[in-house]
Amino acid sequence: MKVTLIVAMDREQGIGKNNDLMWHLPVDMKFFKETTNGHIVVMGRKNFDSIPDRFRPLSNRENVILTHNTAFQAEGCLVFHSLEDCLDAYRKEEERTVFIIGGGQIYSQAMELDCIDEMYITHIDKTYAAETFFPSFDQKKWQVTEIFKQEIDEKHEANFTIKHYVKK
Repeated sequence: MKVTLIVAMDREQGIGKNNDLMWHLPVDMKFFKETTNGHIVVMGRKNFDSIPDRFRPLSNRENVILTHNTAFQAEGCLVFHSLEDCLDAYRKEEERTVFIIGGGQIYSQAMELDCIDEMYITHIDKTYAAETFFPSFDQKKWQVTEIFKQEIDEKHEANFTIKHYVKK
């Protein structure tokens, strides 16, 4: 099983506000969709709720929702009540990658469990008034490669860089 974390964050590691994305960056959205396509996406219930109805569940991906609510169900999705149980269910998965896609609590749990093999982090060169933040981590434990850079243009309100982190 390969576990990959994927996130976009601003200069202050902000990832969300009012349970919503704070930016509109089409190339980053395309990168997210293409990178996770055909794989397993693991998200918290609030993150799932923030996805517009017409896009839920995320197409061409196995959608997994983590929630403490034992009565929660979502059509077309699997539900687990802990990240550990979720990862245990996929421990023999060899074809697909398990992508941790947020939100803040799920990212923190994954970092604390030390279960991440690699990360794709979009670093947005702008500060937003975020309420939710990506947890700090020791960058020395990761080999980092810049894989894409986007400048401001008519479709992108900020410069951003996508970096691939592989655990050393």
